Amino acid sequence: MGSLKRKEGPDGSAPKSAKPANDARPSKRAKGSDATQDSSKKGGAKPPKLSAPATSLLKEEEPLFPRGGASVLTPLEQKQIQIQAKNDVLFEEAASKKAGGEKTKKKKGRKSKGGEVAPEKDEDAVKVESLNFKRLVKGSLVLGTVCGINLADVAIALPNNLVGHVPITAISDTFTQRLQAIADKDDEEEAPTDEDDENIDLQTIFRMGQYVRAYVVSTQDDSVDGKPKRHIELSLQPALANSGMSEQDIVENTTLMASVVSVEDHGFVMDVNISDSKMKGFLPRKELDKCISEESVQPGSVLLCIATGKAASGKVVQLSTLEDRIGSVRSFPSEATTIDSFLPGTAADILVSEVTEHGIVGKVMGALDVTADLVHSNAGPGGVDIVDEYKVGSRIKARIICNFPTARNPKLGISLLPHVLSLKPKIAKTKNGIESLPVDILAHSTIVEKCTVQRVEPEIGLYVDVRVEGVPGFVHISRVKDGKVDSLFETSGPYKIGSVHPARVIGYNPFDGMYNLSMEKSILEQPFLRIQDIPVGVVVPGVVEKLVVNEHGLGGLIVKVAEGISGLVPEMHLSDVHLQHPEKKFREGMKVKTRVLSTNPARHQLRLTLKKTLVNSDAPPIKSYDELAVGLQAFGTIVKLLDRGAIVQFYGQLRGFLPVSEMSEAFIQDPKEHFREGQTISIYVLSFDPEEKRMIVSCKDPSAFGLEKQVALKKLQTGHLVTAKVTQKTEDDIFVELAEGSLKAILPVRHLTDKSVSKTQSALKKIHVNQTLTDLVILEKNEARRSIILSHKPSLVEAAKKGKLLHTIDRARVGDVVPGFIRNITATAAFVQFADRLTALLPKTKLPRDIQDKPSFGFQKMQSVTVKITSVDKDLNRIVVAIPSEGGEDVKAKDSDKSADKAVNALDLSVLSMEDLSIGKITKARVKSAKDTQINVDLADNIQGRIDVSQVFDKFEDISSVKKPLAKFKTGDVIDVRVLGIHDARNHRFLPISHRSSHAVLELSAKPSDLQEGSIPEPLSYEKLEQGSAHLAFVNNVAQNHIWVNLSPNVRGRISAVELSDDLSKLQDVAKSFPVGSALQVRILHVDAEKNRLDLSARTPGAENQLTWDKIQKGMVLPGKVTKVTDSLVFVKLSESVAGPVYLADLADDYDEANPLKYSKHEIVRVAVVDIDRSNKRARLSMRPSRVLSSGLEVTDKEVTKDTKIAVGDVIRGFVKNVSDKGLFISLGGEIVAMAQIKNLSDSYLKDWKEHFQVDQVVKGRIISVANGRLEMSLKPSVLSKDYVPPITFSDLKEGQTVTGKVRKVEEFGAFIDVDGSANLSGLCHRSEMADRAVKDAKALYNEGDKVKARVLKLDEKTRRISLGLKPSYFKDDEEMDVDSDEDAGAALNSDSEDEDMSDAGAGGAFVITADSDDEDDGEDADSDVEMDDAQTEGVKGLETDGFNWNADALDEDDKVAGTTDEPIKKKQQQREARILVDRTAELDINGPQTSSDYERLLLGQPDSSQLWIAYMAFQMQVSDLSSARQVAERAIKTINIKEELEKMNVWIAYLNLEVAYGTDETVEDLFKRSCTYNDEQEVHERLASSYIQSGKLKEADGLFERIIKKFGSKAPSVWINYAQFLHTKFDRPDKARALLPRAMQSLGSGKHITLELVPKFAALEFRSSNGDRDQGRTLFENLLATFPKRFDLWNQLVDLETSVGTADPAIVRDLFDRGSKVKGLKPKQAKTWFKRWAQWEDKNGDKKSRERVSAKAQEWAKKAAEKKGGAAAAEREDSEDDE
Repeated sequence: MGSLKRKEGPDGSAPKSAKPANDARPSKRAKGSDATQDSSKKGGAKPPKLSAPATSLLKEEEPLFPRGGASVLTPLEQKQIQIQAKNDVLFEEAASKKAGGEKTKKKKGRKSKGGEVAPEKDEDAVKVESLNFKRLVKGSLVLGTVCGINLADVAIALPNNLVGHVPITAISDTFTQRLQAIADKDDEEEAPTDEDDENIDLQTIFRMGQYVRAYVVSTQDDSVDGKPKRHIELSLQPALANSGMSEQDIVENTTLMASVVSVEDHGFVMDVNISDSKMKGFLPRKELDKCISEESVQPGSVLLCIATGKAASGKVVQLSTLEDRIGSVRSFPSEATTIDSFLPGTAADILVSEVTEHGIVGKVMGALDVTADLVHSNAGPGGVDIVDEYKVGSRIKARIICNFPTARNPKLGISLLPHVLSLKPKIAKTKNGIESLPVDILAHSTIVEKCTVQRVEPEIGLYVDVRVEGVPGFVHISRVKDGKVDSLFETSGPYKIGSVHPARVIGYNPFDGMYNLSMEKSILEQPFLRIQDIPVGVVVPGVVEKLVVNEHGLGGLIVKVAEGISGLVPEMHLSDVHLQHPEKKFREGMKVKTRVLSTNPARHQLRLTLKKTLVNSDAPPIKSYDELAVGLQAFGTIVKLLDRGAIVQFYGQLRGFLPVSEMSEAFIQDPKEHFREGQTISIYVLSFDPEEKRMIVSCKDPSAFGLEKQVALKKLQTGHLVTAKVTQKTEDDIFVELAEGSLKAILPVRHLTDKSVSKTQSALKKIHVNQTLTDLVILEKNEARRSIILSHKPSLVEAAKKGKLLHTIDRARVGDVVPGFIRNITATAAFVQFADRLTALLPKTKLPRDIQDKPSFGFQKMQSVTVKITSVDKDLNRIVVAIPSEGGEDVKAKDSDKSADKAVNALDLSVLSMEDLSIGKITKARVKSAKDTQINVDLADNIQGRIDVSQVFDKFEDISSVKKPLAKFKTGDVIDVRVLGIHDARNHRFLPISHRSSHAVLELSAKPSDLQEGSIPEPLSYEKLEQGSAHLAFVNNVAQNHIWVNLSPNVRGRISAVELSDDLSKLQDVAKSFPVGSALQVRILHVDAEKNRLDLSARTPGAENQLTWDKIQKGMVLPGKVTKVTDSLVFVKLSESVAGPVYLADLADDYDEANPLKYSKHEIVRVAVVDIDRSNKRARLSMRPSRVLSSGLEVTDKEVTKDTKIAVGDVIRGFVKNVSDKGLFISLGGEIVAMAQIKNLSDSYLKDWKEHFQVDQVVKGRIISVANGRLEMSLKPSVLSKDYVPPITFSDLKEGQTVTGKVRKVEEFGAFIDVDGSANLSGLCHRSEMADRAVKDAKALYNEGDKVKARVLKLDEKTRRISLGLKPSYFKDDEEMDVDSDEDAGAALNSDSEDEDMSDAGAGGAFVITADSDDEDDGEDADSDVEMDDAQTEGVKGLETDGFNWNADALDEDDKVAGTTDEPIKKKQQQREARILVDRTAELDINGPQTSSDYERLLLGQPDSSQLWIAYMAFQMQVSDLSSARQVAERAIKTINIKEELEKMNVWIAYLNLEVAYGTDETVEDLFKRSCTYNDEQEVHERLASSYIQSGKLKEADGLFERIIKKFGSKAPSVWINYAQFLHTKFDRPDKARALLPRAMQSLGSGKHITLELVPKFAALEFRSSNGDRDQGRTLFENLLATFPKRFDLWNQLVDLETSVGTADPAIVRDLFDRGSKVKGLKPKQAKTWFKRWAQWEDKNGDKKSRERVSAKAQEWAKKAAEKKGGAAAAEREDSEDDE
């Protein structure tokens, strides 16, 4: 079928997309043109072959511009032009693709029988493509089903075994707002609990198997080492999931993703979020499917709905989720006018246009292409023969599952799978015919013994039968076996159709409805595939994968238990005993046996133990409360020790509490003295409560508590009298053993007597161990804990003898007088305890008046008391007691009760008794006292009442004193009142009169409105309150962040501090501004009648409106409430929706006073709005006094905002925001951050610079750069000084200016020079400007790091290039030039002598600065020290300053590749050595100094010469004057200039050598510590070790080496190599040397550069050392070559080592050369060098045949390389010919 025909629509007309880019058709088209075109295409005929573009032969008389738009071309010419234009376009597209990087060769067309070339496949043809990870791009829409619901995200199964995740913040906007509201909610006291908050759980919103349409937000591929790790982030937000649809695209049967906005009576208001539309959705309750619970349809939840219609206005779309509607494929949008109505999830009517064995192609609406791949056409999993099932031209119903945004033309993916068509989860049938979910039939990791191959896809995989009806299995080609499988075959091979194999389930995709399986042997044999598969408590073998090292040492082990599964063994679980050096016991690769402690699949965590007690225990592990039983024995680990006991960890998340009393039979004072954290103990379960998640355990063995004791314990009853023998005595308790049953019990010391503490202590002294005590009463008994508490108080003993000891509430009778003791004392009451922990309340009012005001009412804890029971409430299990009165008052009280109701001296004569005071009665009362919140009155001598302040005034205007409203009432005033009821002080309400008693207090009202006759006042209640209504309120209580007010005696409300007043000054001291009793006019903000919650506001009308982000303005000063305080900020809440942080820079005008911790939570503060970001809802707030109080206040640290202009040179302070590896990030205010690099932190060297800075620290610095909007600061004191000179910038330079600098890089054409004191300015000095004569190579004159003086020759402002000159002629007039150089010499700075570096100067270059160079490394220092031996005076044996090669160069001597030269290196070393040599012209004569005077005279001229000082020390030792030599050394250290670091170091080392040779261990140690203080520590350590080796003190050297690697081993690889060389060559401990390598790799890390630096040198030692093992060395090199096969320097090193030994094995060497020649990617130059070296070796060690064999291999290699190169060239020529 030709491409033009494929572009036709259903009616035969070409769609718009089929038009050419330039339509050159005539306005009037000939009829024959169509027929010609059609006839050319019949039967798939090829297009006409055109040799050249057809041209028309125009007649001369034909006009160039014919009238009426008529064409001058014939119809045939027009048709030929169109075809040629299309061919040109296709050719250009093909050419552009090939230029864009396509490397595939053009396939040649197949020839037909007639010899003609068949047409190529049309590029516009629709391809059947499966959805895969690469085709998923941002913006893709895809249908999926929920397959996992986690705490913070939802997993969605997508087509073709893909899985995506929806974060909790990407569900819907409404849901995100609910989450934000919860996050911002305050932890206020008595805050109402919102039921909706409790229901925000993804488990309640989503259900497994739910279908959704998702929007692809991002895809990320983090695959490592071939292990796929891909992440697909999705979003269900309707605005994204419905993207591409407009309001007109929504027609009947269109599917929409909708989120619930609100829940109404008749349905749910839904948000469909169509772009550029305000359309809403409505889901009636009757249209909610039965499988969707109404509880899950809550604000923010999302549903896939189908549109059933639109409202008349067109602004509301009716939705449905009914299964028979949305799950029916007949419900497709037949009225759709555009293809945008068809999104994933929508059913569609498909016209089949092509069917292949790999899928189906069709069209929707005749224009939109759709495809169904192998899986979703049901050809693969279902085995359907789609070629026979579906015919071209037929119509089928399908469901759209995805789109392909990257396709050239719009295209959708469809599915014909039955469960996708019906939008239901796939159901399978078991062998018994029971329907079940597939995952329940074959769980993950299940091994299916017999899987039959049903279908073979050669390059994809196998479809197999897993014996589950209706659910197939799929084995990807990569999962068929462990090795690589290139292709599969249907009729041959081990995996042909019908073959049976075992397989393992590795997953199930509910969307595809297929099991994913693996036939790999490694998977079948692997014990676990996932952490979920590992049962807690199981014993598993493992291999130590990594040692976890922290600041305390070894913190644990990472143990690999299966492929891809590793677990952590915490430090406390490494062993049963505490290991001092666990790193010595465990090593990487070690096999161990572990037991699983706990698993956390959500976090992919696995905890293991190596404790043998747990691993080898036969006791079943306890993992949950369901497995517990009282008395059960188990092992547990102590994870935390407390003063009162210990927390014991078992398996899983199960924990128990071990009380200190249950730790041992003996008394334990401090558990930490007997137990340690991490200790494994055997425990017994005493009790547990699964609901409360509590468990009590004991270390006491219940078996030791025999049957006899158990029976004896059960016989004992509370109140029984027993006899016991004292076993132990402490200050607080006496431990006794009962005579019967030998039970142990405790007698508290305070229970010895009823008398005072002193008397009790006297009684305690009389008691001794083994004494027998009688008449002990059992006070408490706990059979579970086997504890018994006794008492010896005579009052309790006597009551027990009479049977009156109270121990249950059932035995309590009102009026009984019983003994007890004081348990606790509070400010308002005391608590009296009886036997069996029965407690009674003794209120303060029940105490005699003479003791009520005493501290603690005159009581002491455990004091004996006798009380009278006044009330018993068995329902509440409460007893109230009183101190019995003396004499006969009780009898009088009973007699007086009869006349209690009679009114005595009533003010109202109509009131004769309480019965006359009914509700609503108006009577008179006398003011007894006026308090802040109430008036106490008397209606009669024996009838009291109260008038709440809220029942006095009708209007706010009636109050004369707002803070003291009741001040006008005086004692004795008689006022009219109305009876409201009985006051209930406990519940702050009043009761009906029926609750009257002899001591009742009447609730009264004195409101004028309530005293009117005929009106019956209705009490105010929460149900009658309305939001927004105004009321009069009175302050009842003042809390920290709010106040409580009364609107009536039984209606109480709360006013938040920010709602108290518009006057901010009043909020500074709320208690003073609003004292208790003060009046307020309030408005109701919120009322909850069910929970009696009332929120009020006292702000003026309009001011209480909620501050929102739209209303807040920059510069506003507002009150706020502190909701959070940290070390770096104070978070302030301005309203329910507006809050913001106050950072350190905004807390005070002086940063030294900025301290967030001085603010407390809920405090009310003033804040000023500095900046607003409304789009992100962020505000920058400030508490600076200059902002919130007065702008005229002194400001020490100015405020920095985004509008502040910061210039270079400004000195400013800020707070350290972050301490990174690059330097400090300093917050200057708001989001303004400056960086201070490490080099700009201090003038002096800071070894551990991070220890000098911490987050939130105040620092002061100067701005040194504002380039590109990035601020850079310097904290150096020198930069902060007044004399600071800003760095030189490009604009500061002038042509002709002289500058100094340092050579950064040298090339053949010139040198790049960094200008000193500049802002990273660098210039180029061309070689023509280096000397006054011609210079061929600049490298011969200068080295990197040389300091030079240069002249600015040219400045290019556009390119910012600087041209410099170094010719000496430029500086002839320079007064500072004092070097007498020849005419070709360059500029010199600070040259020490004429002779220094003359070899360079003679070449025509400038002198370089060598003195005081900071760039020379330790290796150079070491070389210079060696050279000092040559400078010794004749006849004087100097002290050696070095004799051990610290650069490990000896290991590299033979590691040079053949053909290379070391001349540049040697030349550089000679230059460095020459620089350190002291000028010898100052010597006295040719024989050198001979006396002390000679040395002293020489030192006057050369005080900084270490060589001279060391010679002087050696001279003193010639006469055995050790003390004088030490004095010389001390003088040298003090005399040599501090800048001469190298010279000082030489003296220190010589001094150390002196002490090693002649001093004691103490003097060496003292000097060693001093030298480490003034010099580089590592170098001093290494030099001392070298001195020990030379002196033969190998033991001391070995000890020092151990100190070196501990101190510097994590940073310097060389220390490990040096130590290994010492152990091999000097100490004869090769075994210890080999053990160093794994330690070094662990300390330094296993990076590539570390591996390549360490391992070859350790391997070389095995070859060169007399104690080495060459096989060990070969093994190390073989491992390296396996990892880095292309590193030919390693091959050369191994050859050098193998051939360097005289007894080399020729077979091994030949094999090495042969393997090296076969390395993939070997370059011709490397191959030539390699074969040449091989041939040279064969010449020396082989024969003629072996030599010829090398030549043959070389020729063979060259031939293959040429063929490969020729093949590539031929391919290129072929491509070029095809293009032509």
